[in-house]
Amino acid sequence: MEVGRSTKRVDAFDKATGRAKYTDDLVPKNAYVSRILHSTIAHGRVLNIDTSEADKIEGVVKILTCFDAPDFLWSPAGHPWTTDPSKQDVADRKILHEHVRYYGDEVAVVIARDYVAADRALRALKVEYEEYPFVLDPIEAKKEGAPVIHEERPDNVLGHTRISMGNLEEAIKEEGLIKVEGWYHTPIVQHAHLENHIAYGYMEQGDRITVVASTQIPHLVRRIVAQALGMPWGKIRIIKPHIGGGFGNKQDALYEPLVAWMTSQVGGHPVKFDTTREETFFSNRVRHAIHAHITSWLRPDGTIVARKVKHYSDTGAYASHGHGVLQKVMGAFPQLYPVEHYEADGWTMYTNKPAAGAMRAYGIPQAMFQLESHTDDIVTKLNLDPYEFRRKNCMPVGYYDDFSKNELYDDSLRQTMDKAREMMDYDRKRELYKNQTGPVRRGMGMALFWYNTAVWPISIETSTCRMILNQDGSVNIMTGETEIGQGFDTVFAQMASESTGIPVDKIHVFTNQDTDVSPYGSGAYGSRQTYVSSFAIAQTGGLLREKILKHAHSLTRMPEEVLDLVEGNIVRKTDGRVLMSLGDLAVDILYDFEKSDAISAESTYSVNSNAYSFGVSIAEVEVDIPLCKVKLLDIVNVHDCGILINPALAEGQVHGGMSMGIGYGLYENLLIDEKTGRVLNDNLLDYKLPTTMDHPDLKAGFVENFEPTSPFGNKALGEPPTCSPAPAIRNAVLQATGVGVNSIPMSPHQLFKDFSKAGLLGTEEERQMRRKAYEELKDTVIHVTEEAETATPVETKSPELQPRGKE
Repeated sequence: MEVGRSTKRVDAFDKATGRAKYTDDLVPKNAYVSRILHSTIAHGRVLNIDTSEADKIEGVVKILTCFDAPDFLWSPAGHPWTTDPSKQDVADRKILHEHVRYYGDEVAVVIARDYVAADRALRALKVEYEEYPFVLDPIEAKKEGAPVIHEERPDNVLGHTRISMGNLEEAIKEEGLIKVEGWYHTPIVQHAHLENHIAYGYMEQGDRITVVASTQIPHLVRRIVAQALGMPWGKIRIIKPHIGGGFGNKQDALYEPLVAWMTSQVGGHPVKFDTTREETFFSNRVRHAIHAHITSWLRPDGTIVARKVKHYSDTGAYASHGHGVLQKVMGAFPQLYPVEHYEADGWTMYTNKPAAGAMRAYGIPQAMFQLESHTDDIVTKLNLDPYEFRRKNCMPVGYYDDFSKNELYDDSLRQTMDKAREMMDYDRKRELYKNQTGPVRRGMGMALFWYNTAVWPISIETSTCRMILNQDGSVNIMTGETEIGQGFDTVFAQMASESTGIPVDKIHVFTNQDTDVSPYGSGAYGSRQTYVSSFAIAQTGGLLREKILKHAHSLTRMPEEVLDLVEGNIVRKTDGRVLMSLGDLAVDILYDFEKSDAISAESTYSVNSNAYSFGVSIAEVEVDIPLCKVKLLDIVNVHDCGILINPALAEGQVHGGMSMGIGYGLYENLLIDEKTGRVLNDNLLDYKLPTTMDHPDLKAGFVENFEPTSPFGNKALGEPPTCSPAPAIRNAVLQATGVGVNSIPMSPHQLFKDFSKAGLLGTEEERQMRRKAYEELKDTVIHVTEEAETATPVETKSPELQPRGKE
């Protein structure tokens, strides 16, 4: 049994020793380099670009402007294509833009022999703009008279969805209902993967263009590049080497179309574009900032009678994944907490900000912060237990969603809650931290999450697998799904071993996708790969086994039904005797004069199912009220992601997602200058990411309920861990201080506003007195040394806040 083992990563040695080749390792030495000229206004039109001085700079090969670029509109969004125009992604981009829609839009590109020449030429370009008014807020963009960003959409609405169930207006007439409402705001954040986006292109075989790129979606990028250039799809080839992370940013065709066009303009000579870290912040993709107003009507016992929600999503200057993100948000609300009477309206709005796209968990971190913050606001107002309220109201076993055809087969939410409760000693600490006073307080908070595995039935979920038997009994395996650092190649090998009976160390995974060679797969997004590819792997493995056992029958004269393939050997089931090795069989069959066969199998599986993935975070925090600072003391994520294919990799995925969720809740925020539209913190010094110093020991737990729709019982895990840490931390701050922080990140700036509004910081005079008292309190703390065995405790309402001895 390979499934369920913590098999060592198949790429571990290559990555640890530096043998793994990333895009930049493969760039030809004679390749030209390139730099993009970005707009220095938030909205307007390029009237003229003077290249005369830049053209004179030694080393400049060619300068291309927005007036030279192909006049095709296309969408960079990494979704499978559909022939239904009403379901296609909104095509609102060009390779370079004459009409600029955000500060940083691409207007020209310099191709040069080296970066010194490219940078000098960039500075020498002179652009004349016609400036237009701009708008940075999605709610303001919806108002009459707001600046129009795309002429085709004069109201700036990219998409609008309305959900209506039951009869809300009649339901809320019930006597005795308690109304709870609030606004909840999530910020713009960036993916901050290790490897910036990079690509290079060249031409071969006449007019065929090859692009080597750090992408999550090579097969989808091939189609997008062809559409951006107005070329046949078969004229484009995409190669994906090892990739240093993506988190959804590389689920767009970021600069592959530009690179393909550049090489075509210099006779097919190789041209590289390597995104700078600053460009990654302002001209790649970001997470959608979403604002939600939630109103709930409840009975005093905590029964939710009705709910009404309004969402405003900021897609920035271009659609990218656009309204699909908000639609997933809107789908989550009435499923996590089913309610009979429900109304929701959601608008995705264009603004003059960097374009938002896919980011890990695709809208659900926003949804869970808003919904789970609101949930604790409810229990605070009704004086109910947050744990019991969730148990009472969350999705019940047997729930069935008509759209996705998902069904809840096990009581996953309550099981994960129970496990997390035990792991965190939740009940005791929650009781301990009640009714605290003083400047430093602690709290416990929890938050659930809801997630769908993959994207069916919104788009196709198709995966192809190819297996080729070598003459030593090993197997080469190819798929179109991509290893992007998450460990997919390893679980791929484990599932292949499980389905064939061939040892995992004899499974050779082709990790670098090449659209000329690799079978089709949509790529890495939506926590789809392990679930969707498992169908193709199981099916192809079965076909390969069938061929092998047919040949074994001819060589051993034993009936097929008594033969098995176990650990790379042909075994007779009746007595367990090994009849021959798989390597001997492969050699005998290939070189047989009468029935020579190079044994292989290939199949495509189109998945028409989906699976719920659920879980919970519980966080423990310490809040320094005068400093307006939150310290995360402890946190756990517990998941039902089905059967774990590789427990060690699963735990790593959870830890990474928790870290991203901690950053989302406490630190990260891409700041935009309201006067100019310019990104203010486009670097890793000013954009605050959490470090190991900001993390407690991250705990991961699992409830393994077999997913009946999946061949191996597994379902989504890659993205869900990032969904619930932020609201769990927020709710812990709520217990500690009595203040619900409804805008993240919960930085000292935000906490100062909220604590001041709540009266926790008092008047200016009171704040000065509090500061003096706090300094005196700090001076009484005994610093523990190796000789000190005990310490005099500081008096506090919470025993757990007292200094301890050696600990």
